[in-house]
Amino acid sequence: MKRILLIEQKVEAGFDFGRKLNELGYQICTVNDAFQALVHLESHSFDLILVDLAIPKMDSFWLLVARKCHTPVITLANTNDVLEKLNAFELGADDYLSKPFNIRELQLRMNVITRRGQLVENAIKQTMIEFDDTEYSLTCSGHKITLTNTEYRLFKYLYERQGEVVTKEELQQRVLHKKLGKFDRNLDMHISNTRRKLADRNLSRDLINTVRGQGYSFNF
Repeated sequence: MKRILLIEQKVEAGFDFGRKLNELGYQICTVNDAFQALVHLESHSFDLILVDLAIPKMDSFWLLVARKCHTPVITLANTNDVLEKLNAFELGADDYLSKPFNIRELQLRMNVITRRGQLVENAIKQTMIEFDDTEYSLTCSGHKITLTNTEYRLFKYLYERQGEVVTKEELQQRVLHKKLGKFDRNLDMHISNTRRKLADRNLSRDLINTVRGQGYSFNF
């Protein structure tokens, strides 16, 4: 975490935490109101937003609501007012710190938010699947799996409808391009082979879940 957007109305005597953070190696961009903050957020990328609630409340709380980015926010307050703290959290603040505070405490809180964001990012990466339409292969959690043309199209069709139950009739018509016969086990065979290939790469066979009497669904 290096680039920080600081929104404060004035520097308090003896408590210029913006300067102190700058001395610790952070790049601080300071603005005086919520409108300027939004302008900077539209044109620049920041790792964290520090909002001093000493600026007019309508400005500070409006900023929390109006921002379009997912940059984490720490609100800084002159008092430890419970209602104000609850309002800040309800409007999207990630943390709340009352003055006066130790600059080291602020730094530790920023580090916690950074680690939390990295965990979320890593979790998202772990559940993402990359598809290669030319090789009929997919990569999940670092494992590459090569499928047949039909297996690949079935897997991708289910993946694109995560959480939905897709009937066998729909899969048969949309992917295999033929009607489902009463004793047709072709679809089940392709699903079974795909599950086996997932298991061979230490991935869960239950990525493709059987919904009894209905069809299949894809679930992480």
